[in-house]
Amino acid sequence: MSLPAPRPPLPPLLPPLPDLRGIDFRLAGYVALAAAAIALLGLGWRWYRRRRARAELLRTVTGGAFEHLQDVLVPDGQGAALHVDFLLLTVRGCIMIDMRDIAGNIFGGDQMNEWTVMHRDQRYTFANPQTGLYDRIAVVRALVTDLPVEGRVVFSAKGRFPKGLPRYTLMLESLAAEFPPAERQQAGAVPDAWRAEWERLRTACHPSGLVDPKPAV
Repeated sequence: MSLPAPRPPLPPLLPPLPDLRGIDFRLAGYVALAAAAIALLGLGWRWYRRRRARAELLRTVTGGAFEHLQDVLVPDGQGAALHVDFLLLTVRGCIMIDMRDIAGNIFGGDQMNEWTVMHRDQRYTFANPQTGLYDRIAVVRALVTDLPVEGRVVFSAKGRFPKGLPRYTLMLESLAAEFPPAERQQAGAVPDAWRAEWERLRTACHPSGLVDPKPAV
């Protein structure tokens, strides 16, 4: 009578551990530290570029202003408030700036409800920003009496208007030509009545949490 064949051994539940005897742990630590340092340098460089871009934007926008307010909420008189990117006190009065950071070719007009953006292989629309501009101008005017108020929608260099700029829109690089710093230097100061109105406006405004130029929304 023959004996039954032995059963094959069961496979191990876990794979065998690798042989670590040949690894130089000191070298591995140096590599890990170098990788972490490179990652931190990359984050620091992006932070620096972002900070530098914001400083350059601030210089460009406020170059012709005596004073400015940035990223504020202006009360609308009905218990709510509207975000405003910049309020500038200039020789022409108060200039409200609505910043837009949109990449691609932009097609828009004064009578169009939707403006179109074509960028690479994308095509989309966004609401005519002039409507929001008029609303913001209105709430600022409601807070001042003698201080003239104007507004502009300013687009960053990422975008362009092949068919021409609609009313009250500017490219960022042409803002200094529209409101030259030389006007501020020649005037020296604003009228006292305007100064009092500006202080009233400043007191009414509150900081806003929206700090980046708005995309196409």
